[in-house]
Amino acid sequence: MSREPVYDILTGLVRTLFVVQGLRVDIVGQDRMPRTGGAVLAVNHTAYLDFMEVGLVGRNSRRNVRFMMKAELEHGFVGFLMKHCKAIGVDRSAGAGSYRRAVAALRDGELVVVYPEATISRSFELKEFKSGAARMAIDADVPIIPIVIWGAHRIWTKGYPKQLGRHRFPINIRIGHPIPPVDPTDDLTVELRARMGELLMDAQANYPMSAGEPWVPARLGGTAPTPAEAAVLDRQELARRAARSRPASPPTH
Repeated sequence: MSREPVYDILTGLVRTLFVVQGLRVDIVGQDRMPRTGGAVLAVNHTAYLDFMEVGLVGRNSRRNVRFMMKAELEHGFVGFLMKHCKAIGVDRSAGAGSYRRAVAALRDGELVVVYPEATISRSFELKEFKSGAARMAIDADVPIIPIVIWGAHRIWTKGYPKQLGRHRFPINIRIGHPIPPVDPTDDLTVELRARMGELLMDAQANYPMSAGEPWVPARLGGTAPTPAEAAVLDRQELARRAARSRPASPPTH
C-alpha cells in the first residue's frame, strides 16, 4: 500500500472516533477483500457515516478505497480531502465523465465504492438497485465485492437525531464472495442484490434488537417505515427539493 499522508491521518481520526464512541465492530469475510487489483465495492446505505466503516475494511486489507462523491464538494477543505484521497467527483448533470473516471480507476487496480441504492434507505431494508455497479464491473472487467453494514444507522441517519457520544453500539459488517463481472447487466444487478440480501440477514441474525425501536425494520418488529412508506417519504423529499430549486414567480400586478 503506497503512503497517502492525508488518507493516513483520516484513518487515524476514524479509528480514534470509534474508540471514543466505544463501537464494537464485528467483521466477517475480511479475507474476501482482494489484496491487489481493481474491484467494485457494492455497499448498502443506511447511514450518513457508513463510509467510515468501508474505509476501515479497505485498510484492514492494506488498501485505500476510492469514494464517488458529489462534484459540488470539490472545493475548500472537502475538496482538498477529495483530491488527496483520490475521490471521484460525480456531476449528476454530466454523469458520463465520472463514470469513465471510475472505470479508469478500476482498470488501474483501485477499489471503487458504489452504493447501488444511490440514497439512504429509510426502511433500513435494501432498496431497488441502480445498475451502475454492475456496468462498471463489466466495463472494467473486475469483480464486485458485496458488503453490508448493519448498526451504523443508529449513530446518524435520515430523519433521526444524531447519537455521536459514547454509546457502545455494535456494528456488524459482512463481506461476501467476489461476484464475477458477467453480462447481462440486469442479471448481474439482480444477483448482487440477492447476495447483499443474504448478507443483510446474516448481519441482523445475532444483532440485539427490540420491538418498537425506530431503527429496527418493520419486518423485525420495529417502527421504521416499511419500504412502501419509505418510498413515499423519498418522493415527498424530492418534491420539496424541486420546489426549492424552482425560481420564484415574478410578482403580478
